Amino acid sequence: MAPRAGQRGLWSPLPGLLLLAAALSRSAAPCPFQCYCFGSPRLLLRCASGAELRQPPRDVPPDARNLTIVGANLTVLRAAAFAGGDEEATDGVRLPLLTALRLTHNNIEVVEDGAFDGLPSLAALDLSHNPLRALGSRAFRGLPALRSLLLNHALARGSPGMLDALDAALAPLAELRLLGLAGNALSRLPPAALRLPRLEQLDARVNALAGLGPDELRALERDGDLPQPRLLLADNPLSCGCNSRPLLAWLHNATERVPDARRLRCASPRVLLDQPLMDLDEARLGCSEGDAHESGEGIDAAGPELEASYVFFGLVLALIGLIFLMVLYLNRRGIQRWMRNLREACRDQMEGYHYRYEQDADPRRAPAPAAPAGSRATSPGSGL
Repeated sequence: MAPRAGQRGLWSPLPGLLLLAAALSRSAAPCPFQCYCFGSPRLLLRCASGAELRQPPRDVPPDARNLTIVGANLTVLRAAAFAGGDEEATDGVRLPLLTALRLTHNNIEVVEDGAFDGLPSLAALDLSHNPLRALGSRAFRGLPALRSLLLNHALARGSPGMLDALDAALAPLAELRLLGLAGNALSRLPPAALRLPRLEQLDARVNALAGLGPDELRALERDGDLPQPRLLLADNPLSCGCNSRPLLAWLHNATERVPDARRLRCASPRVLLDQPLMDLDEARLGCSEGDAHESGEGIDAAGPELEASYVFFGLVLALIGLIFLMVLYLNRRGIQRWMRNLREACRDQMEGYHYRYEQDADPRRAPAPAAPAGSRATSPGSGL
């Protein structure tokens, strides 16, 4: 039986509707175990698995854009850790769209060379608050799009060669804009960080920096249209000696490039302790013996004020000594008389001691021996 003309219009869209329903019902890539997936097409993943997660999940959907792992126990990030490991890294890129990777508070101690291989689109990497002890000199290779790298509170427990390894690892990051190195007890900044051509901000707060030298300040200058990087330096134990004069001059000429310049305070010398660096002038930034040897200057580290106080104290002592000598001179006769009387008194005392010694040693003054009790009873004067 042929369908009616009106029924043909009713049944003709059914194949298209069935195809659309099948497409909508097609299951998306599964979310990794103990992770949460949000959004599409910009897939966001958050994995907070505690100590149970000891390596990055290998079943991350390939269309993931943002991956956050917090509070795990990753410990070691091996080569191609997010591309399936060394064996699968050569098969291709597993996460071609991943742009942000946050790995904070994961107890990461070692980052090997090529740990982030297979992430060509990665633009933001956060490794803050991990007790890093070793960092591969090629740990950040293969990240041509990386623009933000945060290593805050992550390097303080590192080996003595950590700074050199960090310097080598930062060198190829030509597109890096933001670098966070706060809270790492760094005594100097890695030279490669200062030479990054497109760097816009370097966070070096809460470190052990005593200052910045002329070479470091020159490395922060850019030619042409390249951005002039901003520098955060608060909460560093600055040494306000003559070696800090280039830094002070640079701060006055480029205050806008150090947003926390007013928070910079001196940790030494003691006379300038906790003084704001920006409130000092170059005349107060004197040199200690070590600074003078390095800079070729011979100015006292105490500065003009302390030097003047030393001179005044010396003059007061000299005046007191002069008065004492004058008093002695004016009373020389009385002092001589007093010394003579004292000598005679000592002589009389010694003569008295000598006389008493002679009297005590005379045998005629020795007491008579006592008579026995029996002889006393038979003596004539006893009346018996």
